Amino acid sequence: MSGLRYVYAVCRPFGTPLQAQLTGVAGDPPRVLTHHGLVAVVSHVPERDFAEEPLRAHLEDLDWLTATARAHQGVIDALTTVTTPLPLRLGTVFRDDSGVRSMIEAREDDFRRTLERLEGRVEWGVKVYVDEPPQEAARPAQKPASGRDYLRQRRMQTRSHEEMWQKAEEFAGRLHDTLSTFAEDARLHAPQNPALSGAAGRNVLNAAYLVPRARSEEFVELVDRTKGEVPGMRVELTGPWAAYSFAGETVQETAEETANETAEAGEGGNSQ
Repeated sequence: MSGLRYVYAVCRPFGTPLQAQLTGVAGDPPRVLTHHGLVAVVSHVPERDFAEEPLRAHLEDLDWLTATARAHQGVIDALTTVTTPLPLRLGTVFRDDSGVRSMIEAREDDFRRTLERLEGRVEWGVKVYVDEPPQEAARPAQKPASGRDYLRQRRMQTRSHEEMWQKAEEFAGRLHDTLSTFAEDARLHAPQNPALSGAAGRNVLNAAYLVPRARSEEFVELVDRTKGEVPGMRVELTGPWAAYSFAGETVQETAEETANETAEAGEGGNSQ
């Protein structure tokens, strides 16, 4: 079959076949390409959409990007159920199988080291939000009787507002310390922009945790015990994902970013 080669991930050889009905980017079923004892999971994509110039243009098209991200993440999710994949960034394309083999050879040592470190592990995402919108907290509780009364109310509201954020940051810090102690590794990501994520409230923790698959149930229970611990704080758990955040320079975006692109199309990734 002609076309370019779209690469989803690199992994060790695995015996369990992928789902028969699984389709990848551009509707083509993924297949495995084995080279030097490593496996690249690839599918064929049309040059008219994935050559350098049209791909650059498509990446500015939100609808196209969302559909492609959804298909990409679907393959990664399927791989995560049968092996430990090392995901490559969205839109990794080569001219032919030979190009994929050359990529494996050039990065073989790095792939092997990272796969060894990630073997049997998954990524969990944890976010903490403060539910109370800041603008509501800043409104006067009642009409001030005088200018002096107005200033007094404003000082009280400012103090209350500052205390709320302090409590939120302290709670998020304690939670991150606890989860980091349990996990093998952790990454703090920048807080999500509510205008982009659509999530209510202010994001005060956006973190990823590398957890052995065998201990994931304990990790989920640990997070669940913190929900509702502090009024006004919302804890969200997503996963398990392939370990995007711990793949080093191999991947340039996190599982959460890909999942957010997917969610915009109404079909998000796994969540708890």
